[in-house]
Amino acid sequence: MNSWPTVRGAVAVSAAVLLSLSMTACAADSPNATAPGGLARFYDQQISWGSCDDYAITSIERAVFAGAETAECGRLDVPLNYQDPQGRIARLAVMRVPARGEALGSLVMNPGGPGGSALFAAAATAASLPESRLTERFDLVGLDPRGVGASEPAIDCYSDAEAERGDVWLTTQGTTVQWTQEDTEHVFERCAESSGGADVLVSVGTRDAARDIDVLRAVLGDEQLTFLGQSYGTRLGAVYAEQFPQNVRAMLLDGGIDPHQATFERRVSAYAGFQRAFDQMAAFCVTQQDCPLGDDPGRALEAFQQIMQPLHRSPIPALNTDLDFDEGIGGVVSGLYSDVAWPRIIAGITQVQQGRGDELLQIGYDFALSGPGIGWTNLPEANYAINCMDEDRLTEEQGNALRRAIFDAAPFMDPGVDLTGARDGCEHWPTEPTLGFPYATDIDGLPPTLVVSITGDPTTPHSGGVSLAGTLGSALLTVEGEGHTVVTGGTNACVDDIAADYLIDLIVPPVGATCPL
Repeated sequence: MNSWPTVRGAVAVSAAVLLSLSMTACAADSPNATAPGGLARFYDQQISWGSCDDYAITSIERAVFAGAETAECGRLDVPLNYQDPQGRIARLAVMRVPARGEALGSLVMNPGGPGGSALFAAAATAASLPESRLTERFDLVGLDPRGVGASEPAIDCYSDAEAERGDVWLTTQGTTVQWTQEDTEHVFERCAESSGGADVLVSVGTRDAARDIDVLRAVLGDEQLTFLGQSYGTRLGAVYAEQFPQNVRAMLLDGGIDPHQATFERRVSAYAGFQRAFDQMAAFCVTQQDCPLGDDPGRALEAFQQIMQPLHRSPIPALNTDLDFDEGIGGVVSGLYSDVAWPRIIAGITQVQQGRGDELLQIGYDFALSGPGIGWTNLPEANYAINCMDEDRLTEEQGNALRRAIFDAAPFMDPGVDLTGARDGCEHWPTEPTLGFPYATDIDGLPPTLVVSITGDPTTPHSGGVSLAGTLGSALLTVEGEGHTVVTGGTNACVDDIAADYLIDLIVPPVGATCPL
């Protein structure tokens, strides 16, 4: 699960939760029957499907959407506030890529973030799995969650020009940002003004997003939900399972988040995972000719800090702007999601030695699928607002303690200076977080589910996947290797076969099942 501390830098920072809203609903005998009270008009609506041309935000999205030639898009109406279903309406963007053969129903997808576009995920998955049994038997359906991507209203905290300059900070604790109370108040006011009001900002939590998925399920004509969630999408799926267990047909959760870890513990654990990935990258680097970290793995961290820490006080030119410390670390973290990107990280560190930050900045752009000449998604803004409605709010003292713990767990991120002012960026949100912690525990009536977890996952550690599987009573597929999520990539026949067996035929793998990556 990802979080971006600056507009341009991608540093994974996300977490869990506080206060719970009880929003359960019983299963329907048919997709549109027995809608929860006051919601019949939403459950009974029909989506007007059409071209996806107007749903793409960036040039990358336009190209990927065009490649999914059979894709069709439309809008799903949901109440902005489920406690006031007669009030404001949110119009959520939906993409459907029809099955290549006889459809079993819909496979609803969420790629994570929070704030990642599920429209993009559906189109990209159709391209990466062109011969899969999944694309043969399921309509792939992506729903941009409330506040995200092409959905309306979308979270909007800054202009594209500000994004390109990189002069807008969106962060909670865990980076080098030192905020004042006036700073956090300004961020809230900017986001509220541009997003359509404070009531929009407080409506984007995971519990409301899960309720939207149940409306979608009914509108698609599916008696029960078949769901594929990755990274943050595993949290969204788990919360749906908690609220609507009898409406679940099948649920595959890839890159699981531990539902028992609160904000402090989960963030430290995630950053420790990135330190592990950094150490492996550094060990690879020192075996290469001209490694900027030297030839001694025991001194690679020290060498890295000597190269990168000066960026805290003295940013360097990068592309058409500059690169500071957080953005440089963000580029490194972005590359640590996959060992395929290690050579790019190494090249970027070498460039920093030479006084340029182009490659590390570009890695961050590539990771976020945004940038100059491409366009800007609202992933960082939506990520920020959703986390404000999900995560624990920490006092400044707790925030400073968290920052120290993060730097202890991940010293490659340490700027080498004393920092204070780790204020919670969400402190001016007018509503408390709504997720609740722990969540998705003691669920009755949930059918067999499947968790897929990679042993070397840098941001949702394998231990979290094990915990999620135990909490939900899920089967667990352990994937031996390095990386973050694997099911939709079409790169692993072992995983592909097990995922298809489960989602199509409801066959779970045996206890102890593993696949090599």
